[in-house]
Amino acid sequence: MMTVTHTAESRPDVGEKADAAVPGNRRQRSLGPRTAAALFAAPLLVYLLVFYAFPLYRNIELSLHDYTLRAFVQGKAEFVGFDNYLAVFSSSTFITAFTNTAVFTAVSLVFQYALGLALAVFFRSSFRLSSVLRGLFLIPWLLPLIVSASAWSWMLNSDNGIVNAALVGLGLEPLNWLTSPGLALTSVIIANIWLGIPFNLVILYSGLQNIPKDYYEAAALDGASSWKQFWSITFPLLRPVTAITLLLGLVYTLKVVDIIWIMTSGGPGDTSTTFATWSYREAFGTGTPDFSPAATVGNLLILIALAFGLLYLRVQKNQEES
Repeated sequence: MMTVTHTAESRPDVGEKADAAVPGNRRQRSLGPRTAAALFAAPLLVYLLVFYAFPLYRNIELSLHDYTLRAFVQGKAEFVGFDNYLAVFSSSTFITAFTNTAVFTAVSLVFQYALGLALAVFFRSSFRLSSVLRGLFLIPWLLPLIVSASAWSWMLNSDNGIVNAALVGLGLEPLNWLTSPGLALTSVIIANIWLGIPFNLVILYSGLQNIPKDYYEAAALDGASSWKQFWSITFPLLRPVTAITLLLGLVYTLKVVDIIWIMTSGGPGDTSTTFATWSYREAFGTGTPDFSPAATVGNLLILIALAFGLLYLRVQKNQEES
């Protein structure tokens, strides 16, 4: 009785399966590193194109055409070039909005950072209820902006606001916080500072956790006071965190609309109008919306944020080289 033995050579299908199962076989194809990197980056590129590149392109297109409401619906707008930019620069609102934007942003950033850093240093030392208190300081950050703005509008109300009630209780004159040309911008700045403190607290507190405690122990042995330790250890080592905190705070503050619009609507007059509220008012705050000037002012905000972003990258590069 003969036994027939089939080898891989006599059965081509078996040989192909065996070759495919062998790791590193020439017939087994794998993606190259460039192809794999492109596939991983594809979702991010699609996201950037859809949600960043296209809106930016659309905003530039709006600023170069005369997009009234009718033209926006019909899709036929006259090309005007840089006429919208010339109209914005020559507007009587431009200087006021530019000044208010600079003051609103600078004062907000300074006080948000200073108070956030002070609280971060305070909470760095563990004590009872520190976690609870730190969580309570996050409440302004978690509330919807419309709720926060409405609360501040009520507190600063000239007739029945709690702030004026406290002033009267102290024997002082009540103030027209939201309707006085000299106090409207101050009022929205106070509200924005209150909203931005939690963000600075969280970021700076995280940065403090990365500073080794050995530095402070060595400084204490050398006789350095707490104030000396702060300026010699804490503040210098927080520079990278400080830079990104101020940059993000700048971007967030430049585009603040909700707080100002709900509290003062940019008034009285234009005393609390910023570029962001000016852009919103041109697009949605009037009876006849005009999207082209709104897009033009919005592009100015983008250029300001881009300039500070490039400045941040330059500073970071210099720090890395040094």
